[in-house]
Amino acid sequence: MTNISGALVSLALVIGIGIWGYKLLVRDVSGIPVVRAASGEMRVRPEEPGGELARHQGLSVNAVAAEGVAAKPADRLILAPKPLDLTEDDHVTPAAMVATAQQDQAAPAPVDQTEIAEALETGNVEELVAQLTAGVAPIAETEAEVEKVVATVAETVAAEVSAAERQVAALLDAPGVRHSVRPRIRPAIPAEVTQAALTAETPQSVEVDPASLPAGTRLAQLGAFDSPEVARQQWDQLMTRFDAYLADKKRIVQEARSGGRTFYRLRAMGFEDIADARRFCSALVAENQDCIPVVTR
Repeated sequence: MTNISGALVSLALVIGIGIWGYKLLVRDVSGIPVVRAASGEMRVRPEEPGGELARHQGLSVNAVAAEGVAAKPADRLILAPKPLDLTEDDHVTPAAMVATAQQDQAAPAPVDQTEIAEALETGNVEELVAQLTAGVAPIAETEAEVEKVVATVAETVAAEVSAAERQVAALLDAPGVRHSVRPRIRPAIPAEVTQAALTAETPQSVEVDPASLPAGTRLAQLGAFDSPEVARQQWDQLMTRFDAYLADKKRIVQEARSGGRTFYRLRAMGFEDIADARRFCSALVAENQDCIPVVTR
């Protein structure tokens, strides 16, 4: 029994390995992967082929990231054109003033040139005129039709005016606000304008001796010049341009030597810390003026 059981198990293993090997070979040969095609369009045309415009373009605040300060106002400002007024031809024409259909006029019968010549030779012009005007409405009938159309239009206009008057009367009798109060002009009290006196005088600046400055004083250097007079003149020019920044600052003209050459540094004093001096120089550099924050040693 043991030998028979072992033989059966061995046979089953051999048969199973054979079946598994056959399926493995068949799978590698015939098992081709299938990729399904994507449904829908492969490419979609954009609504804006040139690209969508980014928002918030043209603002002065956009220059802060690149330059550190806001951009200057635009040098040129273009206003919208004035609105065009409608002419009389552009206004809406009431339906009552338009004819419902064009009147048909019978075309005159063609007349032979020979008949015209014979009528002129014999003097029978009345028959020729009657033949030429055959089918044409008389002038009296045309005037009567025009008067009829004018009367119809007048009645229609009068009816529309009466209906409008009734609507206005109904609105006036209805509850609520009948007349809108006109708002008062602001400011109610006109502002008094005082003419400022123009003066060419430059505010007097306080000059500090550079030898009296303690070490660590925060300064802003505005340039270096050949003489102290030129440095002071440059300070006066800067006071004219940047009076809002230099109003509370003190002037320092410091002598320095480098490479056998003597020059004079123009500096401003009156900053709380180095960050304050850097902000001051950033404002001047934005206006194309040289400025360097320094610390005395």
